[in-house]
Amino acid sequence: MTVHPLAEPFLSDGDAASLRGRTGVLLSHGFTGSPASMKAWGEHFAAQGYAVSVPRLPGHGTTWQEMNTTSWADWSGEIERAFEELAARVDQVFVCGLSMGGGLALRLAADHPDRVAGLVLVNPAVATDRKDVKLLPVLKHLVPSFPGIANDIKKPGVEEHGYTKTPLRAADSMFKGYKVLRGELGRITCPVLVFRSREDHVVDPSSARIILAGVSSTDTHEVILEDSYHVATLDNDAELIFEGSADFVERVSAAV
Repeated sequence: MTVHPLAEPFLSDGDAASLRGRTGVLLSHGFTGSPASMKAWGEHFAAQGYAVSVPRLPGHGTTWQEMNTTSWADWSGEIERAFEELAARVDQVFVCGLSMGGGLALRLAADHPDRVAGLVLVNPAVATDRKDVKLLPVLKHLVPSFPGIANDIKKPGVEEHGYTKTPLRAADSMFKGYKVLRGELGRITCPVLVFRSREDHVVDPSSARIILAGVSSTDTHEVILEDSYHVATLDNDAELIFEGSADFVERVSAAV
C-alpha cells in the first residue's frame, strides 16, 4: 500500500552534546490523520536537541479502506514499539498525542506508569457525547464509512491531509479501546499537560474532564486554546502548544 509522502514517520536523533539529547519525545497523531499533523511539533523539539519520534499508525496515510482492517490493538502496538525503540536510546521519554493520539499516549502511560516521564495531550479523546456511537457495533456491518472528520482547522488554507471518510470498523474498535482505558486512568501518575480548544468540532469537552479527574497524577494542568479548532497542532495556537510543551518537558526533566 502506497503511503502519502506527507504521512511518512519523522525521526530525529538528540543532540549528544547536551542533556536534552538524553531525553526523548514521542508524538502520536490522531484517528484518520497522519504524522503530517505532528511533524512541525516534532521538529520544534528536535531543534532544541531532543530525540524525537513521530510514528505512522497502521492503516493511516494510505487509504481509509485499509484503515478499516486495522484496530486499536494495532495502533497502541505501534506506539508501544516506537516507545521501546526511543527509550533504548535515551534516559527518559515524554509522550505527546493529538486526539486519539492522546488516548494512545494515556494507554502507554497506564501500561508503563514508571517509565513515561510526562504526557502532553492536545484535544485528547477517551469518550464522546455523540449518541450514534452506540450504534457502531451494528452500523459497521451495514455501511463501511461515514463522512470524514479531518481538517477541523480554523486557520485558512491549512490541510491536515487526513481521510475524507471515517472507517466504521476502525471507529468501533477505537471507542471500545477508550472504554477499557477510562477504567485504568488511575494507574497514570506522571505529570500531565492538556491543551484543549474552546471550540472543537470533533472531540467534546467530556474527554478532558474524564482524563483530569481520572489520573492519579498530582502535577496536572489544562490550557484553553482560544483561536484553534480540533487539529490545534496545525492551527493558530500551534506555537503556544510548541513552546508550552517544551517548557513543560524542560521543567519536569529538571525535577527528576
